[in-house]
Amino acid sequence: MGNQDKSINYIEFPLLKNEETKSFYTSVFGWVFEDWGPSYISFSGAGVEGGFNGESGFPVQAPGVLVVLYAADLEGTLKAVRTAGAAILQDIYSFPGGQRFHFADPNGNELAVWTEASS
Repeated sequence: MGNQDKSINYIEFPLLKNEETKSFYTSVFGWVFEDWGPSYISFSGAGVEGGFNGESGFPVQAPGVLVVLYAADLEGTLKAVRTAGAAILQDIYSFPGGQRFHFADPNGNELAVWTEASS
């Protein structure tokens, strides 16, 4: 397929905890990782390619860009996120069109997971 002009091509998150990050995203979302040295890992299987960069040593700071993931089973995904040890920053809440929750990954990055409203 190749790269699409003027599209989001790659997402990069700060990385502080390499093994914990791989374990968390693999167990909850099924992402696949490749190591590029001790402080950079790339991932696939998320709908967009991306990576976690620990080379800068800069701490994660909020607010930042919020990446929102989709899950058909929001309750099941919330349970998996909790079981994997992530902090739930905002429990499931409704908004026009659906529901979502926010969590902090092992590095402190805030992400959200949403699902569509039931018809």
